[in-house]
Amino acid sequence: MDVKKFDYELPDELIAQKPKENRDESQLMCLNKKTGKIDEEIFNNIIDHIDADDMIIFNNSEVIPARLYGEKIPTGTEIEILLLNEVQEGKWEVLVKPGKRVKKGVKVSFGNGLLVGEAVEYTDFGGRIMEFSYEGQFSDIIDKLGEMPLPPYINRKLDNPERYQTVYAKKRGSAAAPTAGLHFTNELIEKLKNKGVKVGYLTLHVGLGTFRPVKTEKVEEHEMHSEYYELDQSVVEKIKETKKNGGRIIAVGTTVTRTLESVAVNNDGELKASKGWTDIFIYPGYDFKAIDALITNFHLPKSTLLMLVSAFAGRENILNAYKIAVEKEYRFFSLGDAMFIY
Repeated sequence: MDVKKFDYELPDELIAQKPKENRDESQLMCLNKKTGKIDEEIFNNIIDHIDADDMIIFNNSEVIPARLYGEKIPTGTEIEILLLNEVQEGKWEVLVKPGKRVKKGVKVSFGNGLLVGEAVEYTDFGGRIMEFSYEGQFSDIIDKLGEMPLPPYINRKLDNPERYQTVYAKKRGSAAAPTAGLHFTNELIEKLKNKGVKVGYLTLHVGLGTFRPVKTEKVEEHEMHSEYYELDQSVVEKIKETKKNGGRIIAVGTTVTRTLESVAVNNDGELKASKGWTDIFIYPGYDFKAIDALITNFHLPKSTLLMLVSAFAGRENILNAYKIAVEKEYRFFSLGDAMFIY
């Protein structure tokens, strides 16, 4: 399948540079994947589209201040790294800029030596394994030295960095936000619970697998990068009960979708509690086993995320919805508007 089939025209001015003043006031496009019918709402009205028998599942991963700026030892060359995931204590997989300056054995100082990283291995995806030396707690140090890793298409810093964090973020480890969840407020989640909707949380730490661009010509040739997930038995039991009662499993975001589809053990959507790494790549032709509906943002052209939603709703439905979204000046990407695909 040609990657160009997932391209579309997007004016730069529709790429959201800041969030709406209130999280739940983004536009919401509702797409019926069977009929292609589209309705338009404000996000806080999503409660009207979720039934009491349904279950909604969130990714509670917390974005860490993963972007660090340092100096190469001893030359002083400026080096930027992005922490992706911790492969073992003190060792992280990182992206490096400029990569040609950080060969194996090179050391980089951050915060005038508060943190020192040494490139000890190359990765298959062009990154490095960096081993860090420091005193104290690593998390405290990156909280002090690091920046929120906003995507490159956002060209300004946020006035409030917490707006690139979901209100229910709990488990640190992501290098990017699970952005579908940015639209939810605590009040909206409580309203869903009060309606009778079951609420569950899983963890997938967003890394290179989620936002790495597709550089192959054929979709099938793209390799996904592994990301760490956790799904607890208590959530599996809730899902099982929901399905038994005829309710829908509604995934908040592509990361929740990929986690649930990774742990589905059969075509009936039976899930197994587990933790580990997933590199599942979902594109058209995939047979969904676990989810019934999806809340998601508007994604980059030719991205794996656009391929996933196309697999779920049909490529023609999605591209038509995106065409309408462009015409009506919806806001795109991480800080933009949302879709509910059912």
